[in-house]
Amino acid sequence: MAGIIEPELPIIDPHHHLWDIRRTLAAIPPGHDFTRAIALSPLYLLPELLADFGSGHNVVASVFVECGAYYRAGVAPELRPVGETEFVNGVAAMSASGLYGTSRACAGIVAHADLLLGDAVAPVLAAHRAAAPERLRGIRHSVAWDADPAVLGFLQSPRPHLLAEPAFRAGLAQVAAAGLSYDVWLLAPQLPDLVAAAQAVPQLPIVCDHVATPLGMAGHVRDAGHAEWAANIRALAACPNVVMKLGGLAMPFGGFDQFMAEPMATAEALAAAWRPWIEPCIEAFGPDRCMFESNFPVDRGTCDYATLWNAFKLIAAGASQAEKTALFSGTAARVYRLPL
Repeated sequence: MAGIIEPELPIIDPHHHLWDIRRTLAAIPPGHDFTRAIALSPLYLLPELLADFGSGHNVVASVFVECGAYYRAGVAPELRPVGETEFVNGVAAMSASGLYGTSRACAGIVAHADLLLGDAVAPVLAAHRAAAPERLRGIRHSVAWDADPAVLGFLQSPRPHLLAEPAFRAGLAQVAAAGLSYDVWLLAPQLPDLVAAAQAVPQLPIVCDHVATPLGMAGHVRDAGHAEWAANIRALAACPNVVMKLGGLAMPFGGFDQFMAEPMATAEALAAAWRPWIEPCIEAFGPDRCMFESNFPVDRGTCDYATLWNAFKLIAAGASQAEKTALFSGTAARVYRLPL
């Protein structure tokens, strides 16, 4: 494919990270494909992000999602993630100055808080808000877990079914009371837990990351699990407080052939591989409850930024203009309350 598809279509990238992990890569256990992927971009700060934004698509704004960067030192453990929010708010202020172009990087911030603190997480949420009063939009505490530790490696949650634990549910209620949304990363077999949590805390806006991460590694057969995944996606879509992020399939967990392929996969190949997992989400949730996401720089293990968005545009080629607006910017702007 030559060139950028629909280069004028506005995009809000609702899921990316920023980090400098050059000094910490050595502490991450080697050998896992996720480690290989993130090692491709050990430095990903505003210049690298803006270079991706400038690769041809019309990215007008973005949402930063927590990734354990720049935690505070010398404070109580529960307050350490506030350092990340302070850092990102500074990056957002740099972007908002207009000195770096018209794109508004990190216009929304999804921070991390330990929701197992239950009601005691409230002061942590308040500290995040104080660090980014105009940009804090949500909280993410990932719960991804698999019985085989080889699937997630160092990303494994401490135990299964965190979403069902009373303390975690109390933490979710505190997120809702603070007027924030909850981003959740989990794996496809965990979808019933998310359905139950969404039903238990209906006042909480929930964003499910990465089409709930279908699995195709370490004994999991991706396509064999499609029917169960799709049924659970429909059950999740029946919860009106949940929206879906369309992306993250460039990570290693799905076992797609395009991961770390040489030469790098084309947009057409990615669209063909990902369509069976993205289209059912759009059908179940509708375009107004779905948003395409880059998940960069993690997804660089499969493709570059321009190719990723071309693949998404190929998948959405048959949508109406109103539906494309929702999928590429409208849903993200509404869910993350971006005053653009």
